[in-house]
Amino acid sequence: MNPWILALDTTHEHGSLALLRAGDLVEELPLHAPAGFAHVIYGRLAELLGRHSVAVAEIACFASAAGPGSFTGVRVGLACVKGLAEAARKPAVAVSNLEAVASFGAAPLRAAILDARRGEIYGAVYDYAGRLVVPETVARFDAWLTALDAALPAADLEFVSPDFQPFQAVLAGTRFAAAPVATSPAELAAAIGRIAWARFQRGEARDPAALDANYVRRSDAELFWKE
Repeated sequence: MNPWILALDTTHEHGSLALLRAGDLVEELPLHAPAGFAHVIYGRLAELLGRHSVAVAEIACFASAAGPGSFTGVRVGLACVKGLAEAARKPAVAVSNLEAVASFGAAPLRAAILDARRGEIYGAVYDYAGRLVVPETVARFDAWLTALDAALPAADLEFVSPDFQPFQAVLAGTRFAAAPVATSPAELAAAIGRIAWARFQRGEARDPAALDANYVRRSDAELFWKE
């Protein structure tokens, strides 16, 4: 039996859909939707499944990026996966974008970084098996490097990011100055699907109603709310 996995990422402008079979990528479909994905995602999903003659009922496990990223985008992706999985009576998996980014590294320890805007980054450190070593956070990159220096005093790190160039200069003068850098793709659905497949095999896929967002940073509404 080679179960189908359907994965999606709508958490940022360059989203994607992916169809996998037993962990092997069949097709990843990039989606560029600066105005959001709510009005395009279902049509593109139908196209993807139709090209490979796969019905929703045949999907063994559904997966979505859980964030961090656009708050609206996170909600759109999770709502889509929850709805499809509930309708098909199948389990689902929510995967952190940072874990997906880290999966493109090659070192024993991988510092995954995403631009959080406002002069901050989303960051976390994972090991080669995808286990969280340093918790996900949102911070200024220089402050995060200081925290990493204290948390991992003897560790050699590899930085992994879709675009590390804006942060490279900050490494100068730190012990991470010569650290290797790996580039992950902007499209993460295939990586999310591979992680979901591993969890599905371990029996860790969940009731879709239990999936939750991984915002890391509070929304603007929370940040600026006043009584």
